[in-house]
Amino acid sequence: MTIQWFPGHMAKARRQVTENLKLVDIIFELVDARLPLSSRNPMIDEVISQKTRLLILNKADMADEQETRKWVQYFAAHGHKAVAINSLEGKGLQQVTKAAQELLQEKFDRMKSRGMKPRAIRAMIVGIPNVGKSTLINRLAKKNIARTGNTPGVTKAQQWIKFGKELELLDTPGILWPKFEDQEVGYKLALTGAIKDTIMNMEDLAVYGLRFLSEHYPTRMAERYGFQSMHEDLVETFDHIGKLRRVFGAGGEIDYDQVSLLIVRDIRGQQLGKLTFDFVNEQLEKEAENEQ
Repeated sequence: MTIQWFPGHMAKARRQVTENLKLVDIIFELVDARLPLSSRNPMIDEVISQKTRLLILNKADMADEQETRKWVQYFAAHGHKAVAINSLEGKGLQQVTKAAQELLQEKFDRMKSRGMKPRAIRAMIVGIPNVGKSTLINRLAKKNIARTGNTPGVTKAQQWIKFGKELELLDTPGILWPKFEDQEVGYKLALTGAIKDTIMNMEDLAVYGLRFLSEHYPTRMAERYGFQSMHEDLVETFDHIGKLRRVFGAGGEIDYDQVSLLIVRDIRGQQLGKLTFDFVNEQLEKEAENEQ
């Protein structure tokens, strides 16, 4: 199955990001901590160019903690400061402001030396859909959304969100890219809810999820479904889960559509524990192969 999804509003969002770059000091690139690489939009690199950037790994509470630590170190080694947070519960938010201040220290020191008055850091949040931008904004603003219309260069239609005296945020819509060169990236995004289920074949997605679990988290799969590896016959696998979880349709037959939904919901709902879908070791292996 080829996964492509690029609604018109996302092309518009790209233009908005480009137009607003000059208004901000720093880009907050929000990614899903469960897939820190796959949830990065390569198009954003082209758009934001040399602008200072902070990588924010959101939903860290849902990701494999050991892998998240590896990804923070990986990004640091590649020149990108990264912090891991849980915006839903407000954990780690102080890291965001602190990291932004560190990254912009030289710029604000130069401004001060020229006699310019201190001001809040102006940041723009970018990221693909479903990485938690709205939740993060509400947490940072403490659910007190405020316009700061006196910000220089801001049109009346532009809304900035103020976070204390230290930070002003400019939100952007989620942006996916036109085509996934690696279809596995598309499956990972779909499995974590970044792509609408209505355009997906849920059975294919469930099968991908089970194969991923059998390779990376076989013990978790055994605890949940009673087997560590899938049967060669997919029907047997679905029959096993359907009987175990009593997913029957009319006439007492296994409802395969519902079994597919159950598997995907189990993965998304952490019924199999905290999962990470991108692995640093695998990425390093790819990079080593490309260098050969």
